[in-house]
Amino acid sequence: MATHRTAEVTWQGSLIEGSGTIDSTTSGVLAPLPVTWTSRAEDPQGRTSPEDLLAAAHAACFAMALSGALADAGHTADELRTSATVTFVPGTGITKIALTVRGRVPNIDEGAFREAAEGAKAGCPISQALAGVPEITLEAQLEG
Repeated sequence: MATHRTAEVTWQGSLIEGSGTIDSTTSGVLAPLPVTWTSRAEDPQGRTSPEDLLAAAHAACFAMALSGALADAGHTADELRTSATVTFVPGTGITKIALTVRGRVPNIDEGAFREAAEGAKAGCPISQALAGVPEITLEAQLEG
């Protein structure tokens, strides 16, 4: 069954001097979030950006995909600490996403963990949606 998620945003003014608010999302868990060009291209100053939200979505999606892949292989992760860093270049766009995962997974070796992580990177729906990003890297490390 398909699910649908919606976000609503209000923007006022020009790109550079204007500002906006992410007013709502389907889940209702995001309070109104302020967004400006400065928060996107320079200093966040307590505001968010599309790239912040994209990084959060990619890190969460990747962690879920990796957890599923590990479980399918008979390995339940004790913990997966995942981050995604989105690089935005004004005038060019998103040029890179760097995924990093540190995992504690019993009864798996480093090679199998990295293989599962690479598969999760390729199979994560957000990774697939971002296939146009010139570079998506992955650093995966199994911890004791």
